[in-house]
Amino acid sequence: MTRGNQRELARQKHAKKQNDLQKGKRNDDGLSAAARKQRDAEIMKQKQKKANEKMDSKAK
Repeated sequence: MTRGNQRELARQKHAKKQNDLQKGKRNDDGLSAAARKQRDAEIMKQKQKKANEKMDSKAK
């Protein structure tokens, strides 16, 4: 029951899929969910402030 290189191609395809899934995962930074949420909120506030300043400078 030989399957040629179909098995090897399936292994390669699965390895690529697993690698792609790992790219999007966040590294465990040791923070609790609440702490991570607070940190992310602060980052978003800073980004929004920077965007608002940029828009204000363009409006002038």
